[in-house]
Amino acid sequence: MQDSLTIGELSARSGVAASALRYYERLGLIQADRTSTNQRRYARHQLRRVSFIRIAQQVGLSLDEIADALASLPENRTPTKKDWARLSARWESRLDEQIALLRRLRERLTGCIGCGCLSLRKCRIINPGDVFGAEGPGPHQLFHD
Repeated sequence: MQDSLTIGELSARSGVAASALRYYERLGLIQADRTSTNQRRYARHQLRRVSFIRIAQQVGLSLDEIADALASLPENRTPTKKDWARLSARWESRLDEQIALLRRLRERLTGCIGCGCLSLRKCRIINPGDVFGAEGPGPHQLFHD
């Protein structure tokens, strides 16, 4: 087994486009060494970091949150089970909030779309007189329970 991966190999193994890997590297989320011909070579443990980034993004964490978490991991060794447990404990309340938001979205979208009016200005059930429009932009009904 080789000690490092090319960007193409890391892309193929992780399912992340090479352009995204270069972007993650620019942000400092992952790190590559360079060969004498200036080609990127990623240590094998970078594959775990990329997988971690993908999963964290899928559950709704921002790249800033991910960068903060990755900054607490050791750079020159594969993170241990204890390292990952510490990170997941930090995110527990954040993930609980995300789950609650997704539940509200599921419940309220079904109700709103189910009435058939599809108009937020004229809706007599959820938004009579466009009262939420006066509160400014954004989905107020969804973000505030």
